[in-house]
Amino acid sequence: MEVTREGLESADDVALADKMNAGRKAIIAELQKQIVGQAEVIELVLLTLFVGGNSLIVGVPGLAKTLLIGTLAKVLDLKFNRIQFTPDLMPSDITGTDIIQEEPGTGRRQMVFAPGPIFANIVLADEINRTPPKTQAALLEAMQEHRVTIQGRTYTLDEPFFVFATQNPIELEGTYPLPEAQLDRFMFHIVIEHPPEDEEFDVVRTTTAIQNPVFNRPVTGPDLTAFQRLVRRVPVAEPVMRYALRIVRTSRPKAKDAPEIIKKYAAFGASVRAAQNLVLGAKARAITSGRYHVSYDDIRAMAHPVLRHRVLTNFRAESEGITTDQMVDDLLNAVAVPASGM
Repeated sequence: MEVTREGLESADDVALADKMNAGRKAIIAELQKQIVGQAEVIELVLLTLFVGGNSLIVGVPGLAKTLLIGTLAKVLDLKFNRIQFTPDLMPSDITGTDIIQEEPGTGRRQMVFAPGPIFANIVLADEINRTPPKTQAALLEAMQEHRVTIQGRTYTLDEPFFVFATQNPIELEGTYPLPEAQLDRFMFHIVIEHPPEDEEFDVVRTTTAIQNPVFNRPVTGPDLTAFQRLVRRVPVAEPVMRYALRIVRTSRPKAKDAPEIIKKYAAFGASVRAAQNLVLGAKARAITSGRYHVSYDDIRAMAHPVLRHRVLTNFRAESEGITTDQMVDDLLNAVAVPASGM
């Protein structure tokens, strides 16, 4: 799909936007060699890459969460590490630690830093809620600053860098809920559901036969970094940005114009980071939809994955079965789209 030229700063931006769209289609085609269906999940994962964020993927076991991220790393030819989170996992098991090493020639011993699995381009934090908060927190600096600090020394992570975390929503025994501060670091909360019957049939048929897909690599790490810079250059009209901000501000139960469901069932609303991620996600969606300006529909399309882990429910909501998705639905109905439309 060719991107409309309105708002582009230069011919280079036009070419880069076209390359980003072509790359997106090619990545999806490669993923489909291994992954059946899950188009919406794949779309949100790719938007995460194009923005340079991190995402939380929630779904019951057996829905190819780990397979999707591992296959994506193969398609992009990026260094991939999977960390299985367990109750006995220590922060140093993630970030790395200093070890004593003996020099072969002199026999002198010295402390040498041994990097942990966080030193990769794509890190999969598998079942992140199975480890205590202290270990979960080891990811915070890496996710936000793309660096880690060990023994007072700071190590910069290679770009591009992404964290995808998975969570199983049905097994709560022996789990540790993610602190709000860490949840807020995730751009999207992506829900992966059981596929329709036809897709599930294809999954069973393909996975019970011999599989040996060969992947092309249509997009490189430097390409992703360039796409991320391009996304941030996408213009956003002031009314559209104010609309995104109104959605976020209205999600807070103390807001004067918050809808009744928010006042009744929300313990806390979304942070400023939610508004930033709404706008960034909408920018990436605009380009991948063939436009170079953000519309109100782009903002609305990002609302559920951006807000569902940031609007926190109270006890009353949990006891009455009110979900954050229902609250976001009401929020979008309550915050009117400006009459001019875009």
